[in-house]
Amino acid sequence: MDYAIRWKWGHRILDRYFTGATMNYRQMISLFIPILVDQAFIMGLNLINTAMISAAGVAAVSAVNMIDSLNIFLFSIFIAVATGGTVVVAQYKGNGNVKKVSEASASAVSVVTLLGLIVGLLGIALHVPLLNVLFGSAQADVMSYARVYLIGSCISFAGIAIVEAICGALRGVGSTRASLVLSLIMNILYVLLNFLFIHGFHMGVLGMTIALNIARYGGAVCALYYLFKVDVNLKVRMKELFRVKWEMFRKILFIGFPFATEQMFFNGGKIITQIFIVWMGTYAIAVNAICAALAGAMQIPANALSLTIITVVGICIGSGNVDEARKFTKSFLVLSSMSFVVMGLIILPLFNPLIALFDPPAEIVDDIFLILLVNTLVQIPLWAISFITPSALRAAGDAKYTSVVSMLTMWLFRVVMGYVLGVVLGWGVLGVWIAMDLEWGVRGLIFLKRFYGTKWLQHRLI
Repeated sequence: MDYAIRWKWGHRILDRYFTGATMNYRQMISLFIPILVDQAFIMGLNLINTAMISAAGVAAVSAVNMIDSLNIFLFSIFIAVATGGTVVVAQYKGNGNVKKVSEASASAVSVVTLLGLIVGLLGIALHVPLLNVLFGSAQADVMSYARVYLIGSCISFAGIAIVEAICGALRGVGSTRASLVLSLIMNILYVLLNFLFIHGFHMGVLGMTIALNIARYGGAVCALYYLFKVDVNLKVRMKELFRVKWEMFRKILFIGFPFATEQMFFNGGKIITQIFIVWMGTYAIAVNAICAALAGAMQIPANALSLTIITVVGICIGSGNVDEARKFTKSFLVLSSMSFVVMGLIILPLFNPLIALFDPPAEIVDDIFLILLVNTLVQIPLWAISFITPSALRAAGDAKYTSVVSMLTMWLFRVVMGYVLGVVLGWGVLGVWIAMDLEWGVRGLIFLKRFYGTKWLQHRLI
């Protein structure tokens, strides 16, 4: 009887806050769960991969962490455009225009793949000056590993671009299970190959790079096969990938280009803060890498919600239901903050067994715990308003505003305060993380003010 009462009470809450004329809570759950599983696997596999590369030594971990900050910068360019594709596809889905859904999907795959190829080639061509300018103060063994990992990562960009573009289009029409399967194929293959090359063949960073390329291009082949032979929602034909649809490109880039610019500046700021940490030494780089991995695990449900809200708001806007776009965004904000409470209660008590996976030097364990504790507490009120809100604004077409705000707050607060707190005042890695948390708060409050106004609703994509 108690169970029946609790279920009835829970059903009423879900019905009140996550159900409307456009969508109901069951549809949202069907969107969210595959994305959640996908994010959990990605972060979990990242933890495993970081733990595996730890066997190659602190220098290898430091190199991978350094280059991953640069990879995120380069990677974000075409991932941002893929997000533009998701928004356009979702709005056409809400509008009920099947033909335009197909055209938008094909255009997204074409432009994102091309960008992935261009960015990868530029990264390879400029890898020497990039490494020297950004991480020239790193130790010689760290730089040697970094060079191998950067070149290998850039080679893989075209493969991951194909996967992300197709998965983004699938999320736009609500086919999150299919995007989950494709992501799992790629990421599980990556971990298995990492284990083989790192632990089996003892190839260290080079083995990790080989595994990365095989997994991403294998995933691309699977994604293309699914798109042309299995999918029944997007209805994309191969020849459509080679047709230039300028109007559709313009719509995708209207969202994607400002977001890509934002991500370049935003992640460029992260690279600057990474440089601050490189100045602090190899142990500081390792502290930052392990903290980032553990913090990322805590963000799994919230990241899934931030991806889900793009489809939800996009469909609401496409169908002309503005009130529900507001209602669902508020519900997602509360749910995201609650998720950090739950994840903190799970991960903090498991700190010792989790940290043992990385086998860090004993002298840095206390620093890792302090940073993780502070960040866990700050995420509860600040993460959602800083990331869920702009996802909703962007899904409505308000891409330029969110991009400008993110760029300004990153450079005026996180970079400047990171230098002051971390370097000038000598707070080290903790100072850099506190600066990041402060920037979340400033950015989130600005986005909330925008959300409670009407200007974000004045854009029209379709």
